[in-house]
Amino acid sequence: MKIKRFGVSLEESTLNELDQLVSDRKFPNRSQAVRHLIKGAAVSEKISKNSTVAGALVIVYDHHKHDLSNKLTSVQHDYHHIILSTQHIHLSRELCLETIAMRGKAQKLQEIADTIIGIKGIKHGKLVIAAV
Repeated sequence: MKIKRFGVSLEESTLNELDQLVSDRKFPNRSQAVRHLIKGAAVSEKISKNSTVAGALVIVYDHHKHDLSNKLTSVQHDYHHIILSTQHIHLSRELCLETIAMRGKAQKLQEIADTIIGIKGIKHGKLVIAAV
């Protein structure tokens, strides 16, 4: 990847905010912070345009909840063309963490996440979307 340098003019207060972001997020320099912000904006743009994206849905649930595993499997089979893989981890005797990797239109990934997170027995869920 070829790196290009360019100059940026910012108000002092905005530069102070950038420096605070660098410090808070432990970026090695301002360039890395700006790169992170630009990529985040690009992902947001792809989501708003319903472009093809990659995503990971992470859920935590009680596997003893009646019929929950069957409901999760059923939803995942309904979207087999979008769901690439799942990883199931036992956190405790009762709790499981599952990561569901997906690729497809942004709105469809959100729809799948909303459907799964809405299943009774899901304790927590979060979808993270990245550009492809």
